[in-house]
Amino acid sequence: MEPNWLSKEEEKAWRGFVALRIGLVGHLARQLAQDSGITEAEFEVLVVVSEAPGQRIRSRDLGKALNWERSRLSHQITRMEERGMVAREQCENDARGFDVLLTKVGLKAIQAAAPAHLEGVRHCFIDLLTPAQMKTLSSIAEVVTEHLKKEHPQD
Repeated sequence: MEPNWLSKEEEKAWRGFVALRIGLVGHLARQLAQDSGITEAEFEVLVVVSEAPGQRIRSRDLGKALNWERSRLSHQITRMEERGMVAREQCENDARGFDVLLTKVGLKAIQAAAPAHLEGVRHCFIDLLTPAQMKTLSSIAEVVTEHLKKEHPQD
């Protein structure tokens, strides 16, 4: 079966998206580590846990929110526990599961990192786009995200 090759415009759009994603995420991750001493993965975990009710979230729900496999999440939580950023506690309702809780150290870390990270996001992304571009990008993101949820759901 012959591959359905991309047209020149499709290839330009796809490669542009890939370069944008790799370049932007890489730059912001390096800046985050340099400015605050935390990794992108730590920041992602801290954001989700800090926004959860009571700053506590079931580990499986955290994994789903991050779209991470169980082993990656487990290793990351272990590293963050060692740094005092999060703690694990057994679920009150289910002895098989555990909750991830934000600690005072973790709260201080996210509060210290967020302003500079937000400034980087604005400087390298948000402030470069017109309102029309922002609206178009939001629409594109919604279409692709909904397709992935419907056609390729996570277990």
